[in-house]
Amino acid sequence: MSSQEEQYDNILLAMAQKHTGGMPDFLRTFAGFLRRRSDFYTGDWEKLIMDILRKEADLAMAEHKEKLQRQEAEAKKREQKERQQKEAREKEMSESKICDITDEEAAQIIKEEEDKKRQKLLEEATAAAGGSAPVAVDEEKSKPIDKVEDDTEKDEVGKLLPNSGNGCTLDKYMWTQTLGEVELKIPFTVTFNLRARDLVVDIQKKTLKVGLKGHEPIINGQLCAEVKVEDSVWVLQDSKTVQITLEKVNKMNWWDRLVMTDPPISTRKINPEPSKLSDLEGETRSLVEKMMYDQRQKEMGLPTSDDRKKMEIMEQFKKQHPELDFSKCKFN
Repeated sequence: MSSQEEQYDNILLAMAQKHTGGMPDFLRTFAGFLRRRSDFYTGDWEKLIMDILRKEADLAMAEHKEKLQRQEAEAKKREQKERQQKEAREKEMSESKICDITDEEAAQIIKEEEDKKRQKLLEEATAAAGGSAPVAVDEEKSKPIDKVEDDTEKDEVGKLLPNSGNGCTLDKYMWTQTLGEVELKIPFTVTFNLRARDLVVDIQKKTLKVGLKGHEPIINGQLCAEVKVEDSVWVLQDSKTVQITLEKVNKMNWWDRLVMTDPPISTRKINPEPSKLSDLEGETRSLVEKMMYDQRQKEMGLPTSDDRKKMEIMEQFKKQHPELDFSKCKFN
């Protein structure tokens, strides 16, 4: 995606977040703008719209296809590496065997011995971890908020502070987020290299289950919000860490937890990509800052900048017309 395409992303995202009805309301606002401010609908507007949408749809499908191709390439690379390791072990056993056996028998013997060894290692690691899966996060855990300076934030006391990635760091895993996706990392403290077949990873639209086969899952519950299963992926990093990327369905809200059994974080303390805001200049930056301010005011039940401006205008009008009685009037 070019920088020219991205230059209005922050503005459009801030505008979209103001539409509680989601994308249909956002599109209706844009269509109304064209009706009021241009002669757009007097021409062949349907063809123009469809041409643009088809072009963007083709780009989206191409990006999705490329993503799938990368995943397939990574899977083939892992399979090739495992096959080479298997062939090396078979060769070593073939050179040291004292009786003639077939290739299939040798492969089966290797697999059985390897499975026994891995199962023993897993059991030892689980026993050392007190009967649970051997998992430990190196980073400092997210801490709860014990006090606030503003009474409007008193409901945030007890919630966890977001980590540097706007997510949460717990005993067994950590997660970060953007408005579009959630990234989860689960590091296993085992003394051997894990393989995909040692793991259970089940990503559903509303639920997530992750753990070692034959052991209690580390995560098994309802997600904070729905995800796109077809666009969510997981990989095994360095044969020790499971990394899962979950694509959000609703890209306008921050998650306050990964699964519903987790303690909540304070979404008011989230700092959404401040560097991107500093890159803006002039009226664009002022507009985005105004939208972010209005969003915070709404979350706290306080008047937005537009509401304050209307109130100031009304107060001036009252002073200019003291003869009028406004006691029974209601203003929105």
